[in-house]
Amino acid sequence: MTPELVSDPRAFPCEPPADLDDPDVIVGHDWRAFQEVDRMGDHWDRPGWSDQHRSYYWMLTFSGATELLGLAEHCQKALHHLGMDPVPSDGLHVTMLRVGPTDQVSEDQVEQLISLTQNLPVRAFRLLAHPLAGSRGAVRFSLTPWRPIIHLHAALSAVGDQARIPGGSPTSGFRPHLGIAYNNQPRQAAPVVDAVEPLRSLPPAVLDVTSVELVELRRQDRAYRWRTVHSAPLRHEVPS
Repeated sequence: MTPELVSDPRAFPCEPPADLDDPDVIVGHDWRAFQEVDRMGDHWDRPGWSDQHRSYYWMLTFSGATELLGLAEHCQKALHHLGMDPVPSDGLHVTMLRVGPTDQVSEDQVEQLISLTQNLPVRAFRLLAHPLAGSRGAVRFSLTPWRPIIHLHAALSAVGDQARIPGGSPTSGFRPHLGIAYNNQPRQAAPVVDAVEPLRSLPPAVLDVTSVELVELRRQDRAYRWRTVHSAPLRHEVPS
């Protein structure tokens, strides 16, 4: 059973889409939410994220996904005049779930997470990354379908509960997306929305998700960088 998504003012969009599988519904929902943004804020203006801060996260990473990398670069070049901070080609990712700051998660808990994710009850799945929408702090690809990635989020949350880690946002407020450029100043959203709209006719990139990575995340030169701690494989067969 798919965990229920609910309205959450901390999430963007606040409301989940009406259908978790239909690409047209999801993409349209993301776009309408972005069109309704009045002002965008500085993505980097977040308390607690100093240059020395390190935190564990579960992420999907795409260093070898050439189709995605090419599409992201094309869109970034088209939006260059906005002066945003493009996500480097080796920094494209989907944030799945916060584990906790490194000074609040012990080595024993990390080892327990690794052990518990050796047999995640989630099958490998395929996503499409659709150009293009945004949020209050970034320009990003919409992802479809949502159902398998929500199941993965719920499975990682359950593992985190067992390991008693600080954890992150609940699955009910999870809104899958893939950022390609971070907004670095307060601004009116309308010019960004107008610049993004012509890119929406581009075809999506195919992403095959076969693992989820536990990383130690840091900020560096207006980008997110990480050290991979563990790569947890997803099932390639239907569980018996």
